[in-house]
Amino acid sequence: MLLLLAIPIGVGLLMVLLPAFGFMPAIGGYEFTLAHWRDLFAAPGIVRSILLSLLAGVVTPAIALAVVFLFMASASATGLDRWVRRFVSPLLAIPHAAAAFGLVFMIAPAGLIARLVSPELTGWDRPADLLIVNDSYGLAMIAGLVIKEIPFLLLVAITVLPQLNPVQRVSMARSLGYRPSVAWLKTVAPGLYPLMRLPLVAVIAFASATVDVALILGPTLPPTLSVRLLGWFGDPDLSMRFMAAAAALLQLGVSLLAVASWLLGEKLVSKLYRLWVHSGNRLGGDRAIFFLGRTLLPGALVVIGGSMLALLLSSFSLSWRFPHALPASWTVQHWVDAIPGMSTPVFNTLIIAAVSTTIALVLVVGSLEFEQRSGRKQSSAMWLLYLPLLIPQVVFLFGMVIFAEFFYWQPNLLLVIFGHLLFVVPYVFLVLSEAYRRLDPHWSQLSATLGASPSKTFWRIRIPLLLAPALSAAAMGIAISVSIFLPTQLLGAGRIVTVTTEAIALASGGSRSTIATWALLQSLLPMLGFLVALFVPKILWQNRIGMQEG
Repeated sequence: MLLLLAIPIGVGLLMVLLPAFGFMPAIGGYEFTLAHWRDLFAAPGIVRSILLSLLAGVVTPAIALAVVFLFMASASATGLDRWVRRFVSPLLAIPHAAAAFGLVFMIAPAGLIARLVSPELTGWDRPADLLIVNDSYGLAMIAGLVIKEIPFLLLVAITVLPQLNPVQRVSMARSLGYRPSVAWLKTVAPGLYPLMRLPLVAVIAFASATVDVALILGPTLPPTLSVRLLGWFGDPDLSMRFMAAAAALLQLGVSLLAVASWLLGEKLVSKLYRLWVHSGNRLGGDRAIFFLGRTLLPGALVVIGGSMLALLLSSFSLSWRFPHALPASWTVQHWVDAIPGMSTPVFNTLIIAAVSTTIALVLVVGSLEFEQRSGRKQSSAMWLLYLPLLIPQVVFLFGMVIFAEFFYWQPNLLLVIFGHLLFVVPYVFLVLSEAYRRLDPHWSQLSATLGASPSKTFWRIRIPLLLAPALSAAAMGIAISVSIFLPTQLLGAGRIVTVTTEAIALASGGSRSTIATWALLQSLLPMLGFLVALFVPKILWQNRIGMQEG
C-alpha cells in the first residue's frame, strides 16, 4: 500500500523536474536550460501570487488549530462536545468547492448576511460596492479554507486523543486548583499537538496550493500561484508546459517554505507556551478560553450550515431582490433544467468514488489485519501513507500527466480512479485505523480457543464487529472522492466530467441559481454515503446496540 502511494508521487516529481529545466522531447525540449525560470519570474504579479499562497498556507492552519484547541479545552466531555462530534464527519464530507460557493452566497455584498441585516442595520437598499469575495489579500479564501479545515483537525484530534488519557490529566491538574479549561490547555494540549503535526503539515500543503477554493474565493489579479500554474498547463501553446513545470517546482518550494515557517514559529510558540505552563497561574484566561472555545467552533459550524442554507434558497429561488431576506417566489425549474445534464457527471462521480473507495478499503483493512496477525507495531514508514497530502497535489499530478503522455496513455477513467485512490487511502486509514487497533483482542483469542482459523476469525468476528467504523471510513472515502477536482481535471484532461468539475466550471460564469444547484448536488452525494453508514448497522444489528456505533 505504501509503495502504491510513494512510487507514483516519486515518478510525478521526477517528471516535473525535467521539463522545468527544458527537457521534454515530446514537445521539442531536448536541451537543459534556465530560460523557463527566467520567464516565470518575469511573469507579471508573480511575487504577489507567491505571497498569497504562502500567507494562506501559514494562516489557515494557525486559526483552525487555535479554534479546535480552544473548543476542546472549554467543552470536552460536555453535551456540546458530544453534539459536535456527531456532526464532524458529515461536515467534513461537504466538498471544499461547495462550501466555498456557499460562503460566497453568504458573505457577498448581496449575500444572505447582508440581506438579513439590511436595510435596518446597514441602511443599504442595494448591494454595497465592497470587494468581499475575491479580495486582493485572499481573506475570503483563507476564511473558506479555515471553516473546512476545522472539522478535519477536530476529527484528527478526536481520533488520537484517547492515547493521552485526557480525563486523568485534567483531573490531576484540577486537584491542584487549576480551572478546567486551563487544566486542559496545560496538560493535554502539549501532548496532543505532536500527534497532530503530520495532519497540520497536510493542511499547510493543501492551503498553500489549493485550486478549487482559490478559483471561487481567491484573488484574480493576480491569482494564487497554483491557479496560475493550472492556467499555464492548460494553455493551447504547448511550450507553456515548460513554464508550468517550473511553476510546479516553485509551488513545491512555496509549500515547503510555508512548512518551514510553521516549524520555526512552532519553536517560538513552544517557548512562550512553556513559560505560561510553568507560571503556575491556575485561573488566568479561563473565562476568555471558555467564551472563545464555546463560540468560535460552533460559530464556524453555523457558517457551514448557513452556507448550505444559502445554496438551498438560491437553487429554488425565482425572484429574490435585494434586500429581501427570502425569495419573493419559488421554482423547481433550475433543477428541472439541470437534470438532463446531470446524468453523465453523476454517473462518473459515483463510479469513480465507489471503485476508488472499495480498493482503498481493501488495502487499508488488509494492512491493518496484517498488523494484527503479525503482532508488529505501526511501521515508522507509515508517514509515507500521508505523502499525497503532504506534497501539493498540483505538483506531482502535473508530473503524472507528463509520465502518461510519455507512454502515450490517453486520459481515461482508470487513470482518474487511480488519481483519486491516492487521496482516498489516507483518509480511509485515518478513520478506520484507530477503531481497528482498539478492538478488544479477547474476541480473537476466544475464537482461536474454539478452533477457528485466523481467516475464519477475520470474516466471522472482526468484520462484523468493525462493520460500523468500516462503513464510516467508506463514507469518508466517497466524500473525499466526490470533492476532488485536480486529479479529475488533470488526469482526465477535461474529458471525464464529474459533478465537481461541472460545479467549478460555473465559477467563472453562470447564474447564481445554476451554481447553487450544482454545488448543492455536490454536497448531497457524500451525504448518501453517511446515511448508509448510519442506518445499515442499525438495521443489521438492531438487537445489538454496541455493534451499531462507528
